[in-house]
Amino acid sequence: MKQKIKQNEVGNIGKNIREIRIARGIGQTELVRLLDLQGIPITRECLVKIERGIQHVQVQQLKAIKDELNTTFDELLK
Repeated sequence: MKQKIKQNEVGNIGKNIREIRIARGIGQTELVRLLDLQGIPITRECLVKIERGIQHVQVQQLKAIKDELNTTFDELLK
């Protein structure tokens, strides 16, 4: 069973992912490619939905995104 982290208005994980990704100069397609190289199955459409807050992010996806964006869980979950 895959664990998912629910997004809400208080801590918008998707918004934080998008802001950090843009600040690092990484495009959505590039991030998806980097995640795929880690063995994390995610599509660009899925990433768009996560960033918009309309899809829950899986724990394994969040860990991989954290690693690829070279950030912390605190920054992603604030």
